[in-house]
Amino acid sequence: MIAPGADLKIYMATRPVDFRRGLDGLAAAVQEMLGLDPYVGAAFVFRAKRTDRIKILVWDGTGLVIVHKRLEGSKFVWPQVS
Repeated sequence: MIAPGADLKIYMATRPVDFRRGLDGLAAAVQEMLGLDPYVGAAFVFRAKRTDRIKILVWDGTGLVIVHKRLEGSKFVWPQVS
């Protein structure tokens, strides 16, 4: 179970990522795209080209956790890339 504290930082990738990526691929994306350490305990949110899917990557202190969410009949609202 992920129990986020009040100080949990959340980072959102603004561009879609390849959703075939797993834990290691998303951790590499955090380092390459965001220039951050995926093992700091923050949550990193990624979206697919289809805006009905997201993946969240979190280090829980013992290992990486990935959460995959797919909405049925609706889409996530994502910030515009400018």
